[in-house]
Amino acid sequence: MSGLRVVGAGLGRTGTNSLKLALERLTGGRCYHMLELFENPGDLPHWRAAVRDDPPDWRTFPAGYTATVDWPACAFWAGLAAAHPDAVVLLSVRDSAEQWWRSFEATILAGLSRPVPPDDPEWAERRKVTLEMLERTFTPRWRERDGAMAGYEAHNAAVREAVPAGRLVEWRAGDDWEPICAALGVPIPEEPFPHVNTTEEFQAADQPAAE
Repeated sequence: MSGLRVVGAGLGRTGTNSLKLALERLTGGRCYHMLELFENPGDLPHWRAAVRDDPPDWRTFPAGYTATVDWPACAFWAGLAAAHPDAVVLLSVRDSAEQWWRSFEATILAGLSRPVPPDDPEWAERRKVTLEMLERTFTPRWRERDGAMAGYEAHNAAVREAVPAGRLVEWRAGDDWEPICAALGVPIPEEPFPHVNTTEEFQAADQPAAE
């Protein structure tokens, strides 16, 4: 059975790639991020089913991880949190919805707007599921500035309302290790907090990953 210690509720482009590295350092295990879906295409049917209101058993899927962040897992944070009642719920946010939108627009939205390579059916299927996920679990207006920003605010408000204060950790990039370490009861590492996958790095990589 998977033993999640952290359930990431923050949307993509809120520092999730950096958090993935940080949480793997702190928990000593793997953290499920959209990048894992690229490497494990066999997971895609489970996420597709979850999008269509037929979720897997969140106690055992995704298996072998100690934390989750980013899409697709953040879309199902409530089910994951219920299945792992001892896990910390980590809500990563930007300083403002406008700041989040600018990053989202330049990275994820731009990536999902490009043509799918004709010789990559796996990418095509993954994008199909991603589009359906955004429509059904985030907001149908995710392509529009105002709609996406409203969806961002509504998502964060729902997490704050649902999760008890003693379990919820709200985190911004400048917070670094301290709040996460305090919630997990682990010492602060001596090395700097990882900061990766900036907008520029995302665009250079030219892949639909999310942070």
